[in-house]
Amino acid sequence: MGASQSRSDNGQVVFRSETPVQFSPDVVEQLSERQVSATPTPERQSTLDEHVRTRIQNEVKHLRKAEEEIQQEIRLALEKENLDREKAMAGQVSDEHGAGAGSVKSSAALMGDLEEIRSKIDRFQTRRSLANYPGLKASQEALVSCYKTHPTSSLDCWKEIANFKNSVAQLEKDYFKTLQ
Repeated sequence: MGASQSRSDNGQVVFRSETPVQFSPDVVEQLSERQVSATPTPERQSTLDEHVRTRIQNEVKHLRKAEEEIQQEIRLALEKENLDREKAMAGQVSDEHGAGAGSVKSSAALMGDLEEIRSKIDRFQTRRSLANYPGLKASQEALVSCYKTHPTSSLDCWKEIANFKNSVAQLEKDYFKTLQ
């Protein structure tokens, strides 16, 4: 009994079996396929896919934030540039009229500029409007509808595309006739 206390025990116990362990051929084949196979298991693949999706989403968020910061910096720089230009223009106008530096245009001049801009916008909107061209509007709506009904096979809309192109070509011919 005293001999067991003087022996060093390293925590390992080894059992020796006199009966050989045998595995079925299916188990051996499955284990060898897992070692040879370069593709991960479906569970592992879904985990990898989720990890990749998460990293992509995080990177997209980071890029959007960086884009917003850059756009803000651009906006601020443009505002500063416009203010500097306006101050320079105001200085030139005041020098021409003998007024003190830093004076700006009168409210009547600003209202005139505003009305001019409004009229330009109105002219642009009327030119842009398709209400005067019902054939073009109808072919455009048919094309958009076709694209919406065939989102994955846009080549099925070839007839609508041809009709739209013909409508645009006809509109261009009519426009050039009015210029002559």
